[in-house]
Order: sequence, then C-alpha cells, then structure tokens
Amino acid sequence: MNGISSQSFGYGKPLTNEDAAVLAYRVYKYLLPFTLPEASITEMQKAMESGRLTSEELVQQYLTRIEKYDDKGPALNAILTLNPEAIHIAKALDAERAERGPRGPLHGIPIIVKDNIDTVDMPTTSGCICLEGAMAPDDAAQVKKLKDAGAIILAKSNLHEFAFGYTTVSSLGGQTLNPYDLTRVPGGSSGGTGAAIAANFAAVGLGTDTGGSIRVPSSFNSLVGIRPTVGLSSVDGIAPLAHAQDTGGPIARSVEDAALILNATAGYDPNDVSTAKSVGFVPEDYTAYLDKEGLKGARIGIVREVFGTNPEVNQVMNQAIEDMKKAGAIIVDDVKIPNFAEINKYGSLSAWEFKFNFNDYLKSLGAEAPFHSLDDIIKSGKYHPSNEQMLQQRNSRESLNSEEYKDILLHRTKLAQEAILKMMADNQLEALIFPTSANPPVKIDNTQMKEYQNIGEGFKLSSFTFWPTVTVPAGFTSDGLPVGMDFFGRAFSEATLLKLAYSFEQNTHHRKAPELTP
Repeated sequence: MNGISSQSFGYGKPLTNEDAAVLAYRVYKYLLPFTLPEASITEMQKAMESGRLTSEELVQQYLTRIEKYDDKGPALNAILTLNPEAIHIAKALDAERAERGPRGPLHGIPIIVKDNIDTVDMPTTSGCICLEGAMAPDDAAQVKKLKDAGAIILAKSNLHEFAFGYTTVSSLGGQTLNPYDLTRVPGGSSGGTGAAIAANFAAVGLGTDTGGSIRVPSSFNSLVGIRPTVGLSSVDGIAPLAHAQDTGGPIARSVEDAALILNATAGYDPNDVSTAKSVGFVPEDYTAYLDKEGLKGARIGIVREVFGTNPEVNQVMNQAIEDMKKAGAIIVDDVKIPNFAEINKYGSLSAWEFKFNFNDYLKSLGAEAPFHSLDDIIKSGKYHPSNEQMLQQRNSRESLNSEEYKDILLHRTKLAQEAILKMMADNQLEALIFPTSANPPVKIDNTQMKEYQNIGEGFKLSSFTFWPTVTVPAGFTSDGLPVGMDFFGRAFSEATLLKLAYSFEQNTHHRKAPELTP
C-alpha cells in the first residue's frame, strides 16, 4: 500500500505494530465506497485506479445531482446546457484508461464551463437570448487543452449576461441562486459556475474574469478561484468584455484542484499574442508549490484601505490575519497604495472595448451567427432589460482612437503597476491580502434594473494591473454567508500565491459544502 513513507517502500524490513496499523488503515480507506460530494480530483483518480469508480459512473452521479438540485429541489438554476455526449465520452475515456492508462490527473474528470467560453459541441450564448443556439466553429483554447488532458465538459453554466455584473441574471438563463442562501445572489459574472461547483455538480469549473468575475463567485460560494496574470492562459474563444483585461481560469473546491486545472490551461497559444509573455514563467507543475508550511516566514501586506465598512466581513478578515500569524506569516499591516485615489479616477476599459471586441467575436462565429453586430442585438431587444443602458452606452463609442481610452489602457495600467511594485518592494512583501468583496452577497431583487451588488475596490488591484489573484475561503458571516480572501501579487506569481493560499487553506479548512445540496 505504497510503502512505509513517501521515500521508502520498506522491503525486507520487519513490520512494526505502528506500520501494521498504518497498513490496516490504508486498506480500510482503499475499500471504502467512493463518496461524491466534496471529493477532490485526486480522490476521484484513486477511486478510478482502484476500480471502485468509472468515469461513466462519475458523470452519471453528477448528472443525477444536477437534476436533483438544479432542476428540482432548491432549483439553483446554475446550468444552461448539458452535454448530451458526456456519458459516451466518459465510456471512451474509461476504455482508454483500461487499454493505455490515464493521460494525467484530469483523465475522465467532469468540468463545468461558463457559457461565454466556446465549445464546439454545445452552444455558447453569453447568457443572452439573442445568441440562443449559437455554435462556435471550434473550442476555446482552454477548453481544447482540458479536453486534450482527458477532461469531460459536462455542462455550460449560467452567467451574468455578457459578463456585465455580479448578480448572475440573464435573459436566457434567468436568475441563479446562491446554494448557501436561496434568497441571495451567487456573485458574478461566473455565478452559475460558482453555484454549480459549490453544490457539487462537477469536479471543477472554468470561469472568466475582467473585473472580479471569477473572484466574486468564488468568495460567495466558499470556493477557490484563480484570476491568472493576463497572458498566462489564452483567452482565444472567450466572448470578450474588455479584451485587454479579460482572463479565464479555474473555480474549484480546493487550492490543489484549482492548481491542477491551471497546469492544463496555462501556457503559450499562437492565437493569443498576449500569452507570448508567459514563455519562461510557467512552471512544470503548480502543485509542486503547495506546502502546508508555505506561510511560515512569508511577508504579507494587509491592504486595509479596500476593506470597506461591513463589520461581518472585516471580522472574518481579522480572524484570517490572526490565523496567518499562527501559521508563521509576518504581517505588515495597513500598507498604503501610492496614488490610489488618482488610479481610481480612471474609467472602465469594458466601457470602451466591449463594442469593438464583441463585434469581432460575432464575426468569428461565421455566417450562421444569429446576429452580426452589437447594434443589431440592441435593435432586436433580445437581451435582459437591466442591460439596456450599458449596451447603449457601449454601442455609442465611435472608435478606440480616443485619448480617454488610451489614458485608461496606458496611464492607468502604468500607474497601478508602479504603485503596487513600489509598495511591495518598500515593504519586502510576497503578496497582498484583502477581502474579495467588501460586502457579503445581497438579497436577490428582481425589480432592480441596475447592478446592486457592491463589492468595494479590492478587485481593482488585479484588474487594473493585469496581475494574478488567488481567492480562497476565509470563513462565514454570522448568518452563514461565505467570505473570501484574495492573495494578490506581481505578474506571473501564481506559484507563490498558490503556496500561500494552500497553506492558509490547510491551516484553517474553512470550506463547507452548502446544507441545501447534501
């Protein structure tokens, strides 16, 4: 049963009482039936290797849960489309495993993908009724990499339409509910993915993030999310919000599972020139950096100026800081971001880029696309009414030759990057931390026709610099709502952030499955 330690098999040595007890426990664990909820990718692989589970059975168990909790029961409304070929694909992967062994840790693992990420075998709609049934000509680069690694795209999830907001409502999918409190929003814009992974509808999920869209649903659903450095992972085949700022990355129940997805999706893609920056900065295996003692001696900066005023969130954060101290971290409290007020004066990139980027995306769908321009979509009226003002405003942009746009893209980025680099260098910091959202998930209000979930300003550090963040569960409010914490750092510092986040996770174990989806 794998030897007496990770270094020694122990052949020829006498078996002590202690060794026998360890062996008996390993045999007991080996023979236990596989339990789906909260199972990790590693646990799934071990169950498949031992013959206790097949990928086909795994897919079927997840489909049963989706029917039980998404379609019925609490009716989370997280899933837009199921892959009709999922069982067939799983059978083929089981046969491949039996014949040649697994391709790697993602072989036969079901994944849920946000429905603004292209899949050649399922529609990609951005949650909009205007794109109902729209088929992309090929898979998004990250989806192709996942399939090549042996993963199964089980379903496409609901999102805040066009990835515009944090409440996850769309004209095609309606309102997704938070599995921890059905009266609350799940975060957004990847809220369908967040709710689905929290409720154990798949092993892991794939989301997108421009201004918090991976981080916020991860926070609101007690999950781990990675917003990678812009250029680490390809955005080819992702419906754009602001192409210069867009990223795609994993949403998972553990840091290890998120790291395994990043292993498969990171790296150079000739169809996304920004990924050329990643060459030389992608480690062979992100999981090699996962160390329970990773916080020991690490200098962590606390950015209190983005904490906000919510006492519940701040209490969770203060406890998290104490827990990091106990784990050996060196805390540098209340570090200040130079010129933060000036940086905050700049406008939104998506307010400028969306029209031009999305029109290009519609062209990529070919002649069969339901619509060929944002202008045509607006004229059709086929979108959620809460988005009308944002669509009109973005469609009014005449060109990207504006000085205002160039100032946002160039000066805002330069100011933000230099401010963070200086502050981290002055304080000799490995990472910064702050609450993912300054406020907990709000109650769903279908009468509000504008964004009503305030998350504060912490998201801007990653979005404005284009640098990475790992979100990790930090605890719960007194009424059981999840609170997430961001580990943020320099460009291509994902390995360091994962090390710190993993150490925090393993020293606190805050993740709890929602009681509404047992």
